[in-house]
Amino acid sequence: MTDERIGGAGAARIAAFAAAEAAVYAAARPRSRAALEAGAGAFLDGVPMHWMRDWPQPFPMLVARAEGAVIEDLDGHVIDDFCLGDTGSMFGHSPAPVARAIHAQADRGLTTMLPSEAALEAGRRLCEVFGPMRWQIATTATDANRFALRLARAVTGRPKVLVFNGCYHGTVDDTMVRLEGGRTVARPGLVGQVEDLTQVATVAEFNDLASVEVALAAGDVAAILTEPVLTNSCMVLPAPGFHAGLRDLATRHGALLIIDETHTISSGRGGYSRVHGLMPDIFVTGKCVAGGMPTAIWGVTEPVARRFAAYDATRPAGHSGMGTTLSANPMQVACLVATLSEVMTAENYARMEAGAARLSAGLTKAIARVGAPWHVVRVGARVEFICAPGPLLNGTQAEAAHAPALEAAIHQGLLNRGCLIAPFHNMMLISPATTEAQIDRLVEAFGAVLGLLFET
Repeated sequence: MTDERIGGAGAARIAAFAAAEAAVYAAARPRSRAALEAGAGAFLDGVPMHWMRDWPQPFPMLVARAEGAVIEDLDGHVIDDFCLGDTGSMFGHSPAPVARAIHAQADRGLTTMLPSEAALEAGRRLCEVFGPMRWQIATTATDANRFALRLARAVTGRPKVLVFNGCYHGTVDDTMVRLEGGRTVARPGLVGQVEDLTQVATVAEFNDLASVEVALAAGDVAAILTEPVLTNSCMVLPAPGFHAGLRDLATRHGALLIIDETHTISSGRGGYSRVHGLMPDIFVTGKCVAGGMPTAIWGVTEPVARRFAAYDATRPAGHSGMGTTLSANPMQVACLVATLSEVMTAENYARMEAGAARLSAGLTKAIARVGAPWHVVRVGARVEFICAPGPLLNGTQAEAAHAPALEAAIHQGLLNRGCLIAPFHNMMLISPATTEAQIDRLVEAFGAVLGLLFET
């Protein structure tokens, strides 16, 4: 990180601020710390999912209650929540229609491995919101992407997936790759990795159609799997014509185009694809699609469905490698119908967009006040501040734009001032339940933290 990017916030100043804020956080949460110490022995790494320890705080905040756009921790602190489960609760914690659906379904059965009339209603709602495709319901977007890739390989007879440097597609093995010196390599840090991922994946740079065409020319790519916007490092917007170019290249080279909207569902009703007129062969999304109930969906166009039907008629009997026992269970279906019909509405998206625009403007002004050469990016209800000049063009630039120590200090400072944003990157979401007062408190807290870090 160059001195220009951090201005007056030198490394020593950042470290001192972070240490002081960590001490404030720890002192304010004796009950959380004691409970963690008492219960940690039951879990690998002390928590039920290892990344719960990857937040910048000295120890995790134990949540006692989450409702709307607010979290209350075990020590009684009420926090404005802009993380919202990293999109899982993008429409707020426990939206009322979803809570009612859960209560009603609980008396009718939780899992059956059989469809219901409600499942058929879910299919109709999916076509209404996302477009006329042939749909399947999974439990996570990782699963949905895995299944979509199996189908793509089946109908094309090709082995590889093309992904973009810095992409996010859950924990699909095939996508755990990156560019290094112009070569596709496995990402560092993968646990227990034994398969050579370069045999099943190739990487191009986002917004670089020439590199995509080179990769497709080899004739071994079954599918391009992409987010409409790179989201899991620093957000990178598509250049004008990029998505149209992807569609054209995929068609000309016989590859399927899979668009994963697990994060960009923030863009509006129907996701980025519907808002911007994209035309994927396969569409995937998850996280918030059932109001926070673990659910994902994937759909294929009618031509792809016909190709798969022809393939399926010829394959030997046996396990397809697609589907899990709890996928499309009645509770998922109930929550999916409630979300699609009563939560994922144009009115709610309009409210979310207006709040996100307010937040984006406020953060931009706070950055300008301290003279930091940073920028703010917004995709619908999703907002990020990026500690580098913009716009960013690809995943390599996004990775280089991160300032880990500075960002961790800002996150900790915001939480101590009552505002939670997403870990791992600088993402904030606006839900239908988020108020202008909450947004203004976040902007004020952000400005206060920057003032302590930058101003002399």
